Formats: sequence, C-alpha cells, structure tokens
Amino acid sequence: MEKADSPPHTPVMAQYLALKAEHPQTLLLYRMGDFYELFYADAEKAARLLDITLTQRGQSAGQPVVMAGVPFHALENYLSRLIKLGESVAIAEQVGDVAAAKGPVERKVVRVVTPGTITDSELLSDKAEALLLALHQGKRARCGLAWLSVTQGRVFLAECALDELAAWLTRIAPSELIYSAGVTQRFEQQLQQLQHQGALACPLSPRPDWQFDGPLGERSLCQHLGAASLAAWQAESLHEAHAAASALLHYAEHTQGRALTHLHSVQVQRDDALITLPASTVRNLELVQTLHGESSPTLLSLLDSCMTGMGSRLLRTWLLEPERERSAARQRLAATQALRGGAWQVLREQLKGVSDVERITARIALRQVRPRELLALAQTLQKTEPLALAGQAPEPYLTDIFAQLQPPATALALLQSAIASEPAALVRDGGVIASGFDAELDELRAIQSNCDGFLLDLEAREKERSGIPNLRVQFNKVHGFYIEVTTSHLDKVPGDYRRRQTLKNAERFITPELKAFEDKALSAQERALQREKWLYEQVLDRLQPEVPRLTRVAQALAQLDVLCCLAERSLTLNWCAPSFANEPCIDIEAGRHPVVEARLAEASSGAFIPNHTRMHARQRMQIITGPNMGGKSTYMRQVAIIVLLASMGSHVPASSCRLGPIDAIHTRIGAADDLANAQSTFMLEMVEAAQILHAATPESLVLMDEIGRGTSTFDGLALASSIASHLHDKSRAFTLFATHYFELTELPASARHAINLHVSAVENGQDIAFLHEIQPGPASRSYGIQVARLAGMPASVLHHARHALDALEARAQEAQRQVDLFAAPPAPAQATPSAAEAALAQINPDQLSPREALDALYQLKGLLRP
Repeated sequence: MEKADSPPHTPVMAQYLALKAEHPQTLLLYRMGDFYELFYADAEKAARLLDITLTQRGQSAGQPVVMAGVPFHALENYLSRLIKLGESVAIAEQVGDVAAAKGPVERKVVRVVTPGTITDSELLSDKAEALLLALHQGKRARCGLAWLSVTQGRVFLAECALDELAAWLTRIAPSELIYSAGVTQRFEQQLQQLQHQGALACPLSPRPDWQFDGPLGERSLCQHLGAASLAAWQAESLHEAHAAASALLHYAEHTQGRALTHLHSVQVQRDDALITLPASTVRNLELVQTLHGESSPTLLSLLDSCMTGMGSRLLRTWLLEPERERSAARQRLAATQALRGGAWQVLREQLKGVSDVERITARIALRQVRPRELLALAQTLQKTEPLALAGQAPEPYLTDIFAQLQPPATALALLQSAIASEPAALVRDGGVIASGFDAELDELRAIQSNCDGFLLDLEAREKERSGIPNLRVQFNKVHGFYIEVTTSHLDKVPGDYRRRQTLKNAERFITPELKAFEDKALSAQERALQREKWLYEQVLDRLQPEVPRLTRVAQALAQLDVLCCLAERSLTLNWCAPSFANEPCIDIEAGRHPVVEARLAEASSGAFIPNHTRMHARQRMQIITGPNMGGKSTYMRQVAIIVLLASMGSHVPASSCRLGPIDAIHTRIGAADDLANAQSTFMLEMVEAAQILHAATPESLVLMDEIGRGTSTFDGLALASSIASHLHDKSRAFTLFATHYFELTELPASARHAINLHVSAVENGQDIAFLHEIQPGPASRSYGIQVARLAGMPASVLHHARHALDALEARAQEAQRQVDLFAAPPAPAQATPSAAEAALAQINPDQLSPREALDALYQLKGLLRP
C-alpha cells in the first residue's frame, strides 16, 4: 500500500489519469493509504471549496504534481459539503491485493456520488428526496421528462410543451438535471435562464446525445418492470419521455456502479391530473419555505408531526401534488377520521424509532447498506408485525395499509440470526456477523479470543508429558509460537519437538500441534475479517428477493405515519373535515390562516379572527379593500391554503368547508424584481399577471394582491380595472382581488358576479385598531398615515403628511364641486343669452388644459349669477 505522504510516482499518476479520463467532469477522490487524494485542477477546486491545504509533491511528465487530500475516516463529511455545493464526486478505492501487487495497487471507481443520485443517509435530509431529472427536447415543441428517486425505486414520466417546462420543473424540484448535449442553443439558454430565476435550483449536466434513445428507454423500462409493454401503465405512447428515461437509467446505473434492480414501478403524470401550483403560488403561500428561504414557519413545518423521515417525505409530496380527482382526498379523509377516535395515539407510539425502511431497502438493492442499517431494519420489522396484527380498522384504505405491514418472515429471520446485536459501523472493522451464524467464523474468533487459554493448556500438558518442570510455551512477533526448554532439561525433550532457535541457556522448539495452532492464530484475524465480508455479501444476496416486500412495508409505514400525523394535527389544531361538491363553490365557515394562528398562539398575542368565504357560480369575484395591515393578504392566503389542504385530503382550519372542482391555484402577491434578467418590479408583476390571465379557467382560484401599484396612478388603475374585468368576464375564475384603488369598488355595479368586501378598522383620534374582519361593502378610507405611525415614522413626518393629506383632500373636493357645477344645468341668469352662449362656446374640455377650463368656469359663473 502506498503511503499518502510519499511523492506520487509515474505509474501511480498513469493509473490516476486513466481513471480521471473516464470521469472528466467529476471530482476524483483517489485512495492512497489513509487519505483520498485529488490532483491538478481537481485539487485546486477542492482546496477552494473545502478550505483544505494545496501542496506540490514530486513530478509527473516533468511537471509538478498539485495535490490535496482528505482523511479516509472523514470522507462523509467532505462529501456532504461537496454535494451541497452541487458537485459530483467519483471515489476510487484500492481493489487489488496489496501483498501481491507489483507496482501500484489496482484501483477502481466504486461509486459516483452526485446531487441527484445520493443514497447515503449521512448525505441526505430525512425530510426531502434527492431527485434526478432527465430532459429530452423532442419534436413539435414538445419535451420529454423522466425522473426518479434512487431511494424510492420509482420512475416518473411526463411530456409537456416547452412553454410549460418551467411549471413542471417547479413541481418536480430536481436535485440534478441531465439533458442532451445536442439540444438547441435556445433550449439550453432557457434552462440557464430558469436556473438564474430560481425556478431550477440544481446543477445542470449535459450528457451524450446517443444516450437519449427512445426505443432503448422503453425496452429498459419494460425490463425493469418485467413486462412486455408499458400499456398497463398507460406509458406506451410517451416516446419523448422514453428517450429521457433512457438517459436517466443509464446515468443512474453509471453512478451506482450496478443495475437498479429495485425499480418497481412507473408512474405517468399528466397536465390534467394534478392541481396546478405555479412557483409563485408555492412561494407566496409559503408552503415549504418562507419568503426569506427558511424552512419554518411554513405550512409544511406546521403540518409535519410525522414520526419517520418516510412519512415527512410523503406528506410533502401530498401537499405539493394534490390531485384534481377527489377519490384520493376522500380516501385519506375517511382514514384520518377513523384514526381520530384514539388509534392514532397508539400507532404513533409504535412508530417511534422506526428506521427509514425505504432508504435502507434501496441501499440493500444497491449493495451499499451498512451493518447498523440492517440491524435497524430488523428492529423495525419486529415492530411492524404487532402493528399489522393490532391494526383492525373498518376503513378499507387503512385495512390495505395494515395488510402490507406484515414483514417478510424470511428476511426478518435472516437479519436476526446474521447481524450482531451491536455491529461495527463498517464491515471492514469486523464484528458484524453474529456469533453462531457461521461455524468457521466462530472458530476463527475463538482462536483469537482463546489464544492465552490454549497456550496455558498446552503448557500444562507438555510439562506433564515431558516431566520438564520449567517448560514454557510463549510467543513473540519475530519467531512466533515456541516451547522453551532450559539446557539442563534437554535430555527430557520428546521426539516430536523440532528445534526453532538456540539461545545461550535454552533451546526453543515447535511441535506439530503448536505449528498448526500458530498457522491458525497468526492468520485468524485476517481470515475472520475476510470471512465476515464474504458472509455479509451472502446476506445481501439472500435479501435481494425480499426487496419488493420490504418496499411495500416501507410504503405502508409512510402512509400510516402521514395519516396519524393528519389525525393528530386536526385534533390539536381544531380543524374540521371538508366536503366536496360537483358544482363550482368555495364555501368556508370561520376560516383561519393556520400558520398565522399558530404564531399568535406561540406569542400569546390573542386569538385569530376567523372569516367566512362564500363563492359560487353567481358570485365568483371579491373586490377587497381596506387599510394596510388590516388582514387582506392573510384572508386571501388562508382561502388558498384551506382549498389546498382540502384537496390533498387533510382536515382544514375552519368550522366547515365545502369545495367544488379546482384545477389550479394562481397567486400574484408581493413586490420583487429580477434585475439579473432585466425585469423590474413592475415588469415581473405584469409577467406573472399575464401568465395567470392565460392559464386561469372557471375552476381556478386566483389571488391578486395590489396589482398595478408599480406604475403611475392612472396606468395602474387602468391595468387593474382591465385585469379584474378579464378575470370576471373571460376567465370566470374564482378571484380574490385586493386593491387600494377605490375606483375598482364600482366594478360590481356592472359585473354581476362580483361583490365588494372590506377589512374593518376603528379609528380613535390618531389611533387605529384593526379588527381583521371581512365585511360586506367597500372600505371608506385607507388609514395610511395611521399605519405609518404604527411603523415608527417620525412625528414631524406624520404631521407634515396630515397637512398634505388635508390639502389634497380639500383640492379634490373643490375640483369635484367645480365638476358638479360644470355638469349641472345652467340656472336662470340675468345676462343676455348671447353672452352666456359665447362663454359656453369657449369651454371645450378636449382643447383646454385643466387650468384654462377652471378659468373658463369662473368666467361662466360671473355671467350666470342669480
């Protein structure tokens, strides 16, 4: 074995460069002794990313060899840091026999770790999946998508138009994306732009164009599923997706270094199957991240009281992928309702300490599982048996789940007999296989542990046999085991003694029995370790047929965990079960924003004020006015969250909820810009609004908050009015339209499906109290200065603002009075008709400036004095 601190020699570098040529875009960690070394550009990059020392040692081809290294025992820590930075890493281990090697020990890349294909528990978050996505640019402006989680063992397929790609990428949220190096420049620029905009927060990896082979992808999927065609999965006609799947499976198997034998299902996702949740909706509703990018407080953090990582990941999927068809939601609600009687408490207690069976099973299939994971799996399977027996439920969905919890008896028996009760972390450390599992291993271990006892026993027997009272059986590292006899007793040495060493006053001998023991003892530790490694591989071989059963157990545990979580949340947070209708409606009684309510409870800031929502075919739009901080945005968001929770099959924060068909939730809330892509706040606002107007349907829920505020008053008012009219007349979507343009409150007079609502507030002198109640009718005023005072604005600024407001209001009243006067019929006047007519003829609003028109009005007033 080479030492890490020795200068790299040409044969070593030749071996390294050959491996590096096979992984040119990947950091290569090359095992040398107790270190993983990186060389040349890889070393410089790793030193920069990991803050490790960069050195130069020796030469190769006449050039200094730049290198950096990390200790082998700290590999996982450094891998985790590199993966979080979006890097991919190839790990080259010594696979040759060190003793037999002539020259460099043979090395081989045993695995490639990438952001989308990681399976190590140390590198993965318990609550999130690592997803690998492959894209294929197809014909007729279509795009094929294929993605998988290596730990789940499921492949997903979809096809979409190129202009829909951003929404799909937001929904999938891949950890890594691969695409053909042969795509058009425009397509590649589109991906890079989505990456810059944040819709695609993962590394992009181009792959050879030949890997995107549709027929090959279809054959590979059929082979994994053991089927002649994909017709049973309704995936036989997705030719662009098949091409993406071809590259996906090739890349995944390349990184794992073996076939993905645990892939067990293909799921096709279609545009019309799931409720559309654009990136803006996921962000604005703070479903999984706050607006500042934190994981809490969010709707998911409030919901997730799951006992296992599997449950947390499934809950996230249910939340972000609600189905339009309501059968799954009804099924989950019925199961949750059945658990609310008290069974959820018992089941959650039994789910405590359950291991991540899903990921352990995947690692068994990939032969990457560690001993302690197998022990954890055995302990979990012991728990699932009483769970399966205890789970007697009248609800069919629960009955199916409990039926799947019955553990595979063969796997459980094997794990219990084969794995030690306290195994080492790694197989190479030994002590993994349980005593009694293998007689040869037990014998080798006995030799190691009983060496002293054997020597003492042999010494006693040889003293008795030879009659030599001072005979000693001993051991040293140079000569091994020996029997020592002093010179005075050499005449008593038995005939089967063979001389090993002569000393000044003694002779050392070996016997056939001691020689046989020496051969065993000196090699016992190494042989025991080799035997353990071999036995461990045999255990993995015997577990392979059990992978499908173990996968079903994992899925059942995850579903049960989520259902118990939803039952607990519904009781703890006082939520009700929603009902579903076929006709269009959103009928919510005493709805609440769950995250805001929880935050108020934590801070002891008082009770949340609930509000009703009534929307149906004849009342599709709400024009909501009122002061800032009054609760308009909270009300709008809570309606969307309640609709989403009901659609995923959860109870909701309300007294009652009745929901009609929903196909999408669109939101335009808040102000932001995208200067990197030359989009101002107002431009981004208009882009998002345009996307909503193009996509919204009569079954969509649309939230519009303060649209048009980013430009001049007249432009903004005109745009807000037009957008509201389009949503009412053309889209006919369920729309919550919050605005400070009071002119929009006139819309319900002409729009028969719109109503005015306002958030109430009470003013007392210079103070204001927000009641957070939604009431019928438009608001009377905005209370902007009072809100500024609450924000801590200096008193001098507030004083100036009040005077300015009074002056502006007085001017507005005067202007309105003059307009009314101008519009009123002329009163009887003493002036001659010809003089009045001449004055009136001069007043043409289309040709006069406002000031000139006002002067003309004063002139007319003098002529028409009563």
